Amino acid sequence: MVALLLPFGAPCAEDIITLPTRGGVTQSYLLTSPASGKAQVVAILFPGGAGKTDLERETARKPDRGNFLVRTRQLFAGQAVAAAVMDAPSDQPAGMDDQFRLGEAHTQDIEKVVADVKKRFPGLPVFLVGTSRGTVSAASAGKRLGKEIDGVVLTSTLFLANKRQQGLSNFDYSTIPSPLLFVHHVNDGCNVTPYASAKRLSDRFPLVSVSGGLPPQSEPCEAMSAHGYIGKEPETVEAIAKWMLKQPYPREIN
Repeated sequence: MVALLLPFGAPCAEDIITLPTRGGVTQSYLLTSPASGKAQVVAILFPGGAGKTDLERETARKPDRGNFLVRTRQLFAGQAVAAAVMDAPSDQPAGMDDQFRLGEAHTQDIEKVVADVKKRFPGLPVFLVGTSRGTVSAASAGKRLGKEIDGVVLTSTLFLANKRQQGLSNFDYSTIPSPLLFVHHVNDGCNVTPYASAKRLSDRFPLVSVSGGLPPQSEPCEAMSAHGYIGKEPETVEAIAKWMLKQPYPREIN
């Protein structure tokens, strides 16, 4: 375990934790904890893309850059959420494709992380939170782990397939037995994460619809755009945290 300091002197520390999982494979995650004794819930965060976070390098970045869930981990901690950012496992050095994210091996790795955070935060509820391609991991593990976890949050969900990967195009969200929340920006311009798909599910599952923010600083499917809630990070994180804490939360963020 390597202790690190948060950028800009935030009042909590970070740890990179590496666990043995499947026959010589290791799984690392970056744990950002609220001040001692302040955590009320644990969120395991699954970044998008290939899920290759490169934790040591990420902690040296400016906190306003990078994947939505990685760059907002301190905001989660500020909402009494212990945030565990998942990296790709050691046997996926180039990152994870959807086939791996949907498979049993990935679930085994996630299950080890769930068990580890439960030891560190006994009695606290544990949620899986994914964004973009990370929603494939969160949804699949949410289905497989059942009542081992307390809920799933899918942000900028990968509803559609592309030419190379299937995303969640064939996934039945009703197979997740724990509570499920969708979060989506109404102006998400990524072609595989349309807001219309989230809206169609809102009669069956709760949905937080986000509007506004800053002008995009990246391509539509990348993090510094509406796809990554640019300019609306604090409000979006607060809504997610309140839902996990069973507090009143906004269905619309403007």
